[in-house]
Amino acid sequence: MKQKEVPEASVIPENKLITFNFQLSTKMKLVFATNNKHKLKEVKEILDNQFEILSLKDINCFEEIPETQNTITGNASQKAHYVYDKYKINCFADDTGLEIETLNGEPGVYSARYAGKNCSYEDNVRKVLKKLQGKTNRNALFRTVISLIIDGKEHKFEGIIKGEITKTKKGSEGFGYDPIFLPAGYEKSFAELPANEKNRISHRGLATQKLINFLKTL
Repeated sequence: MKQKEVPEASVIPENKLITFNFQLSTKMKLVFATNNKHKLKEVKEILDNQFEILSLKDINCFEEIPETQNTITGNASQKAHYVYDKYKINCFADDTGLEIETLNGEPGVYSARYAGKNCSYEDNVRKVLKKLQGKTNRNALFRTVISLIIDGKEHKFEGIIKGEITKTKKGSEGFGYDPIFLPAGYEKSFAELPANEKNRISHRGLATQKLINFLKTL
């Protein structure tokens, strides 16, 4: 019986080869446990796309995150634990306070609601300026504490910047107390500085950089 001839395999010219590029994301995913859109934007800018940052909305968390502790560190830890315990996803949370020397550290842990429960940034700024009327000592500092929970283990990072409170609002950038905080060594308030410069020296920027350095060791 005559065998059938097997046709030779055709060779596709190299310049005609079809290639497929699959890019798998290797970025670590982290939830930033905050409902403050200004903080979320600022932290994403500082992290500069090195990690995939998810918002609470991204994980379908729409409830108010509790922060009922009497210290900044306690609040940061409480918020991070709340999200991790409920959603079982690696996350971090921060809490920040403005501490004014002549006001015995006020507003401190109550910075976000210094002028009342439903106050605005403007309300808080007005209250600080009113309390400092006639005061010569206007020394202050911003403190941020970040609580990171990775696989159930907590790590904390702190950033502090010293400065003073101006007598009037200056600038229109940033948020919160930025228009009245003059960082040490600068002639412009946080609200007058470009975002990249503020993020480089700010309390939140310093704490976040410590967070980044730690994450890179994992």
